[in-house]
Amino acid sequence: MKLDPSFIWKAFVELLSVVPTTLLITVVSVACGLLIGTAIALIRTFRVPVLHPVAAAYVTFFRGTPMITHLLLIYFGMPLIVDGVSAFFGWPFRSSAIPMIAFALLSFSITAGAYASEVVRSGLIAVSKGQLEAAYSIGMTTPQALRRIVFPQAFAASLPNITQLFIGMLHGSTLAFAVSVVEINAKAQIVAATNWKFFDAYLAAALIFWGLTVLIERAAGLLERRIQLYNRGGVA
Repeated sequence: MKLDPSFIWKAFVELLSVVPTTLLITVVSVACGLLIGTAIALIRTFRVPVLHPVAAAYVTFFRGTPMITHLLLIYFGMPLIVDGVSAFFGWPFRSSAIPMIAFALLSFSITAGAYASEVVRSGLIAVSKGQLEAAYSIGMTTPQALRRIVFPQAFAASLPNITQLFIGMLHGSTLAFAVSVVEINAKAQIVAATNWKFFDAYLAAALIFWGLTVLIERAAGLLERRIQLYNRGGVA
């Protein structure tokens, strides 16, 4: 086997066209996952009656099963629910009108939510309970104390884990090809199918993923240094 630099470059250029799809899947799933995860973390931290065991079961199930399983469950189960509800109410909408990427976004967001909940919960635990009690002593409500005192510190403590979650979902986006969503890895397979130079195509894909991962790490590093400046009182 001999590497073909010209084909690697050609594949690299062609793969750039689907980078926005990969980034869309990653950003949406992480953003939605953080929202879901924050809600779950608060429910578990404050042990909300009834919701607490449900939240714990959600986290245990989605962290204990593979991402591809979640994706296939959503892909095959969601149409049954949508078509059943539409038929019951007499609506014309059918699951066939749902774009394939929607299944990936929903599945990955739910998966990210389970992992993000533990990330957020670890950040909340890292903040001293005395700070929350001090906030109550000056008349703050729980939402005010969380927003002004707890969440900023919890975010700073959780940033490295959030970065790893982001990178994990970036790499996990390759599973979207299972439901016919063409992202970087899938595009590499399509490009290589023309002449069977799969190693060259996947090498180009690896370089793109590597570059994106480095950019995420650099951005997180800059944000972390910025937060540390505020924590030290270096910014007025």
